[in-house]
Amino acid sequence: MSTCDIKIWCTWALAITHEAGAYTEQKFNAEKTGGEPVIPSPNLDTDLVMVCDRLADVLIKAYKNPIKMQIDIARYSKLISPKNTGHNEEKEEKLLERCPPGHEGTKLVDKPATIIDVSGTIIAWYLQKEIRAATDLLGPSLEKSGLENVGSTPGCINLSLAWFQQGHENLSDPEVSASLKGPSSENILKAIARPAAIASAALRVMHPQQYFAGLQALSHLRDKALSKELPQMPETLQYWASVFNSLSIISNRETPNH
Repeated sequence: MSTCDIKIWCTWALAITHEAGAYTEQKFNAEKTGGEPVIPSPNLDTDLVMVCDRLADVLIKAYKNPIKMQIDIARYSKLISPKNTGHNEEKEEKLLERCPPGHEGTKLVDKPATIIDVSGTIIAWYLQKEIRAATDLLGPSLEKSGLENVGSTPGCINLSLAWFQQGHENLSDPEVSASLKGPSSENILKAIARPAAIASAALRVMHPQQYFAGLQALSHLRDKALSKELPQMPETLQYWASVFNSLSIISNRETPNH
C-alpha cells in the first residue's frame, strides 16, 4: 500500500507525522545500504529532523545487532489462539511443550537489538533507553506546546478518535473518547503530537504494513464520520498525530512487567 491509496489532508497534524516517517524510513534505508544522503522535507522543523536522525541511528544499531531464537514464529502463531489467556496452567504447560522458548537461561540485552527467528523474521525490536534519549531532544518544542502544567497527577486516561462506549448496547457508532470532548482536548493533542510522530515514524520502519493500515483507517474514519454526521470526530482528527487510533497515558502508576 502506498500514500497514493490514502487521503491525508494537508491541514492534519498527521501530515507532518507522515513526512517525519518518510524521512526516517529514507534515512534508515540509506544508512543500511550505504545510499546517498537524505534531505528532509522543508515542512519538518529542526527539532523534529534531529529526533528523526537520532531515531534512524538507533534503528540501524538494532537492525545490525540481531539476536537469533531457535523458533519458527509463523508456526507458533498458528498454534496460539485468543483463548490462550495465560491463566490456565494445564493449557500453558501443554503449549510450552509444543512451543519451547527457543533459548536456554537468561540473556541480558543492554543495547539496541532485534530478535529474529530461524527464518530471519524480526519478532521484536529492542531500543532500550535510546528512544527516550531521542524524544528528550523535543524538550524545547514540548515546552512551547501550550499545555498547562498539570504536574504529575497519578492516574490513567484513554485518548481515542473512535471509542466504543461500554455499557451502551444501543449505541452503534463509536465516539471520540470523553477525555477529548473537553475544552483542553486541542491542547492535549498538540502537546503529544511530537512524541506521537516519533512513535509512528518508528513503526513505519519496523512494521510498514501496520503503519499504512493505520493511515488508511484514519482516512476512512473521517469519511465515515462525515457521512454519519459525527462532527466531533473530523474536528479531532485535525490535531491527531498518531497512526494508532487510541493512546493510553499512565502517570505515576505501576504496571505489571510485560
